Amino acid sequence: MTNTQAASDATDVSTVDVHLDPEWMERSLRADVLRGLTATPKELPPKWFYDDAGSDLFDQITRLVEYYPTEAERQILAARASEIAELSGADTVVELGSGTSDKTRVLLDAFVASGQLKTFIPFDVSEATLRHAAATIAESHPGVRVHAVVGDFEHHLPQIPSGGRQLAVFLGGTIGNFAPEARAAFLRSLAVRMKPGDSFLLGTDLIKDVDRLELAYDDPHGITAAFNKNVLIVINRELDADFDPDSFEHVAFFDATNEWMDLNLRSVVDQQVRIEALDLTVHFAEGEMMRTEISAKFRRPGIEVELAAAGLRLTELWTDEAGDYALSLSVKS
Repeated sequence: MTNTQAASDATDVSTVDVHLDPEWMERSLRADVLRGLTATPKELPPKWFYDDAGSDLFDQITRLVEYYPTEAERQILAARASEIAELSGADTVVELGSGTSDKTRVLLDAFVASGQLKTFIPFDVSEATLRHAAATIAESHPGVRVHAVVGDFEHHLPQIPSGGRQLAVFLGGTIGNFAPEARAAFLRSLAVRMKPGDSFLLGTDLIKDVDRLELAYDDPHGITAAFNKNVLIVINRELDADFDPDSFEHVAFFDATNEWMDLNLRSVVDQQVRIEALDLTVHFAEGEMMRTEISAKFRRPGIEVELAAAGLRLTELWTDEAGDYALSLSVKS
C-alpha cells in the first residue's frame, strides 16, 4: 500500500509517504517469530526490541558510561559535520532508520549553515515517530522541505524519492545488526538507488578490547538485560504468548571468529512456551540459547571492501578521539 499525504501537524513543506499498511507490523512479527522459534538454533530479530518500553530502555543504554558508541558518534558528528556537508556537496539528506532524527540535527545544522540543504528525507518503520520528527524538523529548519518515508529496509529503499544530489546517512552502528549476506544485500540495494556523485555516511563500531565490548553489551546495572528480555514481553502481548522473562537470562559474548557481539537469551530451566496466536508450543531445554541480536565490529580495510563490493568508493573515514568508532564517507562512482 502506498499513501502520500501532508503530515497533519507539520507545515506545507512536510510530507509523509506511507508504504506499510496498518497490519504490516503484526504480519511481520508473526512471520519472524514463527520462523525464528522453529529454527535450529532459535533466534529472534532485534527489531522487535523497540516498543515504547524497549525504546526507553535503549535510550537509557545510550547514556551508560559502559556504552560508548552513541557518545563517540556524536563526538565525530560535532567535529566533522561541516566537512561532511562540504565533501558530499549534497542538497538532500536521506536518513535511514531515522527515528526521532535527534543525532542528525547537528549534521542538518551544518548543511543549513552552508546554505546547501534543500530537502531532508527521514526513513523509518514508525509512522507516528516520523510524523512527529518531520513536523519538528520542518518547524526548526524553515525553508527545508521534509519528505518522510514510512517503509522497511528490505522492501522500500527504492521508494525513497530521487532528485538533487543526495547524502544517505545510516548511523548508530545499526549496519552491524545485519549478518554479512544481509549486509551486502542492503548495501547493494542502497547503492542501486544512488546516482553517480551521491554519497553515503555510515556509522560503524570498531574492533577493540574484548572486555570493553562485552561490558558495553552486558552492563552491571542490568539495563541491557532488561532490554534483551523485552522482546519476550512484546511477543507475550502481541501474540498471546506465555514467556516468563525470569526463566531466561541475558548472555552477551564476543565471537572472535565472526568479529561480532552475540546477544542471546538462555533458558535457565527446561520449559515449554505457548504462542497462542501461532498455535505453537515451543520447547526450550535448560541452558538452550536463543539469539536475539548480533552487532558486528569492523576494521577499516573491511569497511572499504564491503562498500566497494556494493559499488561505493570510500573517500574519508573519521574516528572519535579514542578510536572506538568510525564514520565513513563513500561516493557512488
